[in-house]
Amino acid sequence: MNKLQHRKAGICLQILNPDGTPAAGKEIRIDQTSHQFLFGCGAFDTMALTYAKDDKEKAFHAETVEKWLALFNYGTLPFYWGRYEPEQGHTQQEAVMTAAKYLQGKGVRLKGHPLCWHTVCAPWLMEYSNEEILRRQLERIHRDVTAFKGVIDMWDVINEVVIMPIFDKYDNAVTRICNEYGRIGLVKKVFAAAKESNPQATLLINDFNTSESYEILLEGLLEAGVPISAIGIQSHQHQGYWGLEKLNYVLERYSRFGIPIHFTENTLISGDLMPEYIVDLNDWQVDSWPSTPEGEERQAREVTEMYSTLFAHPLVEAITSWDFTDNCWLHAPAGLVRTDNTEKPAYQALKQLIHGEWETHLTLTTDADGRLSFEGFKGGYSVSAGENKAAFELKETPEGTQQITLA
Repeated sequence: MNKLQHRKAGICLQILNPDGTPAAGKEIRIDQTSHQFLFGCGAFDTMALTYAKDDKEKAFHAETVEKWLALFNYGTLPFYWGRYEPEQGHTQQEAVMTAAKYLQGKGVRLKGHPLCWHTVCAPWLMEYSNEEILRRQLERIHRDVTAFKGVIDMWDVINEVVIMPIFDKYDNAVTRICNEYGRIGLVKKVFAAAKESNPQATLLINDFNTSESYEILLEGLLEAGVPISAIGIQSHQHQGYWGLEKLNYVLERYSRFGIPIHFTENTLISGDLMPEYIVDLNDWQVDSWPSTPEGEERQAREVTEMYSTLFAHPLVEAITSWDFTDNCWLHAPAGLVRTDNTEKPAYQALKQLIHGEWETHLTLTTDADGRLSFEGFKGGYSVSAGENKAAFELKETPEGTQQITLA
């Protein structure tokens, strides 16, 4: 069996002319226009376009976003509470909504990240009691999930829970309530709030910790009835590529839950690697971290292997590259484009996979009844004969023949 067979479906179409008669013996062009699989990236560059101060800056960020859109169909937008609402009652909702609706208009599916996290937490929460912090945390979830319903229907509900109650780098409001209510108690409450606000939303738990501790936490959450839609796994590889052995080991262990898996934050470096002795990646503070020709070729090889492995796994539904451009988080050369917007080999490698090897484009001829059959990657399609066109979705192999009328 083809290892990508689960990503494909077969279909029999009857193509009808605009007048409803069968398009018999016609040459038909079949072009995939979108993927069911979520090929994603941090979409923070769209926010930069929103905030652009002059035409030159706007043109630069517009070019970045154009290159982003040429590759991805899925984006993550920032909801870090301390930045989203730096002053109580004064949020960035308008700016984020502008970016979100722009991307939605381009056919991009969106995720908000995150609704609850101990890092980049709103400092003004610290003046309140734990009971009041929790109330405001749940209120925040209701407010933002409701406000973005229909635009953002996927959320990292809570981030990095494994370390949350023992996080000791600095005091913060969320660690306080995690300590008081417990990991499972807090996760259950925040998921319930998100579910109440948007019952149809895709709700993720997300963590960088891929040890047994995350598995134990997931077991407890599922036993407690927490409605986890997908397991989020971060794969920041600033200290070196995981390699196939670790990647397959992680997939094997988290597949046992039978829940979709999203690789939510993937980083592969195109320069010198971060030293192994660094425990917390945020402790590596450098002014400059250049990309190198050798590193860029290595990054392209690793991107190709990792994406191919994940796309072949039946439970993986999404892969998100974290930084689209270099010199973002930690100043790392982690982007798919350089700081001047030129494309790196990794960008070209991904494009060849997503919009080349894993995309269906065919020219077929209908029979005397206007019928044709084909197998293709799941997603959106256009059908055309000359100037006449139609669109359809290929999700699963349907029974019987589906009629498509050209217009």
